[in-house]
Amino acid sequence: MAIDLYQPFTNPVTKETFRCLSCTDEAYVMEWIVQPQGYVPFEHIHVSQDEIFHVKQGEIRVVIDRREQIGRAGETVTVPRGVRHIAYNNTPDSLVCIVEYKPGMDISRSFQCFSGLTCDGDVYGRYGINIPKMMYFMKRMDMQAVARPANLPGPIFSALMSIFYVYGSLAGWEKLYRKYTE
Repeated sequence: MAIDLYQPFTNPVTKETFRCLSCTDEAYVMEWIVQPQGYVPFEHIHVSQDEIFHVKQGEIRVVIDRREQIGRAGETVTVPRGVRHIAYNNTPDSLVCIVEYKPGMDISRSFQCFSGLTCDGDVYGRYGINIPKMMYFMKRMDMQAVARPANLPGPIFSALMSIFYVYGSLAGWEKLYRKYTE
């Protein structure tokens, strides 16, 4: 049975909680709660989507193309597609944001896989997620809503996805993909 994105899930390493609010072709909208000292695990680029943070509580620090932007309750911080960025909870209190990815594209399947791995306890390191499996899933779904680490050029990221796709196919990761998405 597919992962229900409307049920919240928490990454225990990064201290982030995710809950889908709406999922359409136009936008994927989620509630994002970040505990004190919580963070996005690495600077990344959304290749085909804008990411919009609507701050409801607390304060977010977003470094966009090496420039810091602070968003407080009632404010919005927008990261245009194709621009490197990273986000942090900037206070000792919980951060609550409504985050939009526009267009929505196929990011919901990526969040299903991310949620599945997280709920199955397949988390490790400072990233809090099994990156080889996520890369397998992204390649498997021919994902259009790609987010990649900012320090990895696109062609190298694509090559790594292909390598993990072959490995994952041999290792039987298709069962996990089906478990999380079907």
